[in-house]
Amino acid sequence: MDDLAARLPGVRFAVVDVETSGLRADRNRVLQLGVVVVDADGQVLDTYSTLVSGRTPWQRWFGSVGPTHIHGIRRRDLRGAPSTDVALTELARRLEGTRFVAHNAPFDLGFLQTEARRSHLALPIERALCTLRLSRLLDPERQQSHRLGDLCARYDITIDRPHDALSDAEATAAVLPHLLRAHGVESADDLDRLPTVDPQGSVRS
Repeated sequence: MDDLAARLPGVRFAVVDVETSGLRADRNRVLQLGVVVVDADGQVLDTYSTLVSGRTPWQRWFGSVGPTHIHGIRRRDLRGAPSTDVALTELARRLEGTRFVAHNAPFDLGFLQTEARRSHLALPIERALCTLRLSRLLDPERQQSHRLGDLCARYDITIDRPHDALSDAEATAAVLPHLLRAHGVESADDLDRLPTVDPQGSVRS
């Protein structure tokens, strides 16, 4: 592949995935967080992954961990895990100066922003790229599946542990350069023209 990072000097992407106790950010919690910082060619610059205990300085969470058969996380796994505010502080540090990316970004952003409000923290996210949306735009007739696992198979990317936050973030980071090239991104202007998601999870064209 050509060197896309050379044409996007200094551009870094923070590719994020969360595992949660359910599907509703207002009722459920983040259990695991993974982030991979990469350049435009998918070269890994930094990684961070942690289970999240759900505690904040103002409350302690004793709720259900939800679908263990999917994410594999049990309540006992969360004992001794960092509190929500500690995990989000580490995430915020890695988001500085990057472009946020996630597969189905409105979902991840919804949970992260809700957790940040609970912890009275602000995440430095201006606009986000959604690899699910970018992939679907390449297939307007919806002839293909755009699930992360299917994209990995399409682009010959190995996903080691599906529904592990770091593994899913690494897989999304590997998919990202393929999507950027498929959308004809060759400059920062091209990148800025891609459809994005605002910090609260609303899609922008």
